[in-house]
Amino acid sequence: MTLSKWSRVKSVWLAVAATAGSLTTGGVAVMAQQAEPWQTGFQKAATPVMRDVIAFNDLIHPIITGILIFVLALLFYTLYRFSEKRNPEPTKTTHNTLVEVIWTALPIMILIVIAIPSFKLLYFQDRAVDPEMTIKAIGNQWYWTYEYPDYDGLTFDAVMIADEDIEEGQFRLLETDNRVVVPVDTTIQVLLTASDVLHSWTVPAFGIKVDAVPGRLNETWFKAEREGVYYGQCSELCGAYHGFMPITVEVVSKAAFASWVVKAKEEFALNGAPPTTVALAKMASGKELK
Repeated sequence: MTLSKWSRVKSVWLAVAATAGSLTTGGVAVMAQQAEPWQTGFQKAATPVMRDVIAFNDLIHPIITGILIFVLALLFYTLYRFSEKRNPEPTKTTHNTLVEVIWTALPIMILIVIAIPSFKLLYFQDRAVDPEMTIKAIGNQWYWTYEYPDYDGLTFDAVMIADEDIEEGQFRLLETDNRVVVPVDTTIQVLLTASDVLHSWTVPAFGIKVDAVPGRLNETWFKAEREGVYYGQCSELCGAYHGFMPITVEVVSKAAFASWVVKAKEEFALNGAPPTTVALAKMASGKELK
């Protein structure tokens, strides 16, 4: 395949992904954010934490690139300057005070430059300051259970949609039967735990990757700055269907969220039995893996 043909194929793939990403929620068109074909960098930041993660990455890259180039240059210079042909009699020099001070002080200064923003970022993403609402995510083999303690204990399960049930505009291995719906521009505290084994709640656009540990309550937070649908997956090897427990977060306006809460309370109260029964039966039979 020629380069021009390859470029056309790539363009088609990107166009398809962009078209498929246009979803509709409550009559308002939103863009789905997920990994795209040929993507090598981060997803576009949707929260202050992810924006800082990208900024920190942009700081680190020139530093590590400079170190790589310097070490390679030093290595090649050493091979050339101190080869056996150029130095038939090896030098007996064992110490050089200036060189030893430089190779000790310079790495310390580099580490300080890296450490200060690193610690600031770790502290910033650790805990929510004055959260406006709380969501509890519980990892199970192999789906997520979500609780909204601020809204009369609203609870539901989110299971991956099987291949045969995927609808147009949805993404295979990323869509769930029930989405986590949250309001835009709201500081949301996320409490994480698991009922069986280790899981990890990961949403790249939010800059979140926190383990869900049985018997332990971990905490993270996010504040989505724009409406849309954001995808993630369990990032901790948790068993045979580890790759089939995605995370789908839908960020809507505050008015739309208030309407959703009313409908969700009615829907999940009327359902009675957990909504995962059919989906888990399909998972057990392996139908969704076809």
